[in-house]
Amino acid sequence: MSERVDLWNNGNLVQDVFLGEIKVPVKVLRNDSFQAWYLLQPKENGNKSSKPDDLGSLRLNICYTEDCVLPSEYYTSLRNLLLKSSDVQPISASAAYILSEVCRDKYDAVLPLVRLLLHHHKLVPFVAAVAELDLKDTQEANTIFRGNSLATRCVDEMMKIVGKHYLKVTLKPVIDEICESPKPCEIDPIKLKEGDNVESNMDNLRYYVDKVFREIVQSSISCPTLMCDVFYSLRHLAAKRFPNDPHVQYSAVSSFVFLRFFAVAVVSPHTFHLRPHHPDAQTSRTLTLISKAIQTLGSWGSLTKSKLSSFKETFMCEFFKTFQEEKFTESVKKFLDDVSSTESKEPSGLSEPVHLKEGEMYKRAQGRTRIGKKNFKKRWFCLTSREFTYHKQQDKEPIFTIPIKNILAVEKLDESSFNKKNMFQVLHGEKPLYIQANNCVEASEWIEALCRVTRCNQKRLSFYHPSAFLNGSWLCCKATVESSVGCARCTADVPADTQIEIDGDRETERIYSLFTINRSKLQKLEEACGSIAVYQGPRKEPDDYSNFTIEDSVATFHTLQQIIDVVEKLSESHEKYQKKRSSSAKYGSEENPIVGKVS
Repeated sequence: MSERVDLWNNGNLVQDVFLGEIKVPVKVLRNDSFQAWYLLQPKENGNKSSKPDDLGSLRLNICYTEDCVLPSEYYTSLRNLLLKSSDVQPISASAAYILSEVCRDKYDAVLPLVRLLLHHHKLVPFVAAVAELDLKDTQEANTIFRGNSLATRCVDEMMKIVGKHYLKVTLKPVIDEICESPKPCEIDPIKLKEGDNVESNMDNLRYYVDKVFREIVQSSISCPTLMCDVFYSLRHLAAKRFPNDPHVQYSAVSSFVFLRFFAVAVVSPHTFHLRPHHPDAQTSRTLTLISKAIQTLGSWGSLTKSKLSSFKETFMCEFFKTFQEEKFTESVKKFLDDVSSTESKEPSGLSEPVHLKEGEMYKRAQGRTRIGKKNFKKRWFCLTSREFTYHKQQDKEPIFTIPIKNILAVEKLDESSFNKKNMFQVLHGEKPLYIQANNCVEASEWIEALCRVTRCNQKRLSFYHPSAFLNGSWLCCKATVESSVGCARCTADVPADTQIEIDGDRETERIYSLFTINRSKLQKLEEACGSIAVYQGPRKEPDDYSNFTIEDSVATFHTLQQIIDVVEKLSESHEKYQKKRSSSAKYGSEENPIVGKVS
């Protein structure tokens, strides 16, 4: 097993240039101090023209960190302290916020924090709380969420984690077309090559921009539920902060979804796993121009001034003179409305329901208490943007209709319920609708389609019963009340391949390590809270205290004491657990592996 390291030249005056790559065996990274010279190798793309000795060499100095993750019960206190952060008033006095304050690089804190909160379904309220704090310091509506604050970094990381599938279904086909069948798109007169036709290049660029823009604004139905929930919170917080600016509700969302998500993915598709490698220089330039255009179009729905005045480059201004501003502005607003609304909306804003999917499957008769083949009837199912129906036959009047807004959850059904495979359930306030698809692929497609069209329903369930209610009890949890709350957390609010595996204990251990490393800063922050100078006079040590956010010194001091106490106890647990493991586990076992070479 090895790690690949690419070396690029991304100087300001030239396009990114691939210099070479190396592969480093993972096992050597376990050495306490690893330094070595490696010859750069050509990219593994079948190109035999490059010779290894033409590429130079690269020296690596790698730091390998190994965390010891204890059993889950050891992290209960620290985990609970972090998870209740969104309920702490003010949010700056919470454990999660303090973590970001004491870490030199906020990214070190944001990654495990977002993953932990995401795993425990606590991310949305925390993002809303830190975003509200961010907005207190925002004086101009046109600069909303433009900095690298804790709020913006949390949203950025969240979009990277849950938005992978969204980017894949939205952008990958058109990005593949641009990279595999490139057309010249340079429109800067200074950078034009001999023989280039600027009008032809402008047409090519316009074709790509139109295609990318169209894919984005028609993709709202694919936007993950979590992203929609976060955008909804940001939109309403922004409108509350700037009540006299009707455009700020759009710029609050566009600053993330266009500027920090789609535009970034377009210019760096390899970073978001849309392409296997960094594109060549010409394609990279094309993607940069497309990204500039997408950022601009995304801001059109929230600009109060003339659209063309926002361009710094004359050639981009000339390019955008061909765009119909009103048409694009309305498309952007409609898209932003769709991805930041709590109500289910119809794609494309059409007045007539949009047909999404139909097909023949089996439905179990409602209210039957026994298991039997006669209880399953073949029916024709139809899903539109307004309703989910089933019919005796195709083109017949529906026997039963469920409005989309009434669907509370769509989940798989345990095979043990009726001894049948490929079953799923639609929960809608009455008795669950149990459906058997013809195969596992068809079942997944129906679940995904139903989840996407109901992702903005305000009364979505958090828990469900994975089995059926038969003979007076739920087969899954044995509860005897049919209306009892579900025993399993809902999982199908996003497509199956976007559900990520997060080890909550691993992330909590990483946060514990960060608190331990930054113990001195915790103590400085504690001293700042206890100093009368913090809230009654000038600070005596601005270098130590001025960078801390302390809104409530008493609440912050209380949380700090809790953090320090929990970290100390966890450190003791680490020492005891390591000693116990060393003394009881057999040397060379999985619990106590051999470290180093065997002589």
